[in-house]
Amino acid sequence: MTFGLLALVAVALFTGAALYVNVAEQPARLTLDDRGLLTEWKPSYQRGAAMQAPLALVGFLLALIAWWQTSAAGFLIGGVAIVAAWPWTLIGIKPTNDALLAIDPDQAGLQVRALVVKWGGLHAVRTGLGALAIVACLWACLLRAS
Repeated sequence: MTFGLLALVAVALFTGAALYVNVAEQPARLTLDDRGLLTEWKPSYQRGAAMQAPLALVGFLLALIAWWQTSAAGFLIGGVAIVAAWPWTLIGIKPTNDALLAIDPDQAGLQVRALVVKWGGLHAVRTGLGALAIVACLWACLLRAS
């Protein structure tokens, strides 16, 4: 059960960070001018990726171990949901990330704002995957505890 609780912690940390971006950081950055928006987004994205990618991988591995130990389907569902953030990022979000990273802040215009708004919607999918992982792992933990 320890691995299940650790998986729950890892997916909750991932999801909390993702949710913070959606409800606090993204709306705040959108109040900036186009140059400031891009200047803030670039390091924020790089720091967020450095934190969230390992959390997704650790959450997946811990959930997989918990599933293997307990056969509780919730851990498998949670693990798959959290690791799905990786392919979603590489396939769904990376083109927008690359476009934003290629723009010099001094050249920022309306296209930057449109891309950052699009990025926020794409990032919300990661938050949703994390929420699904929390629900699934919590369900498995509660079933195992009863």
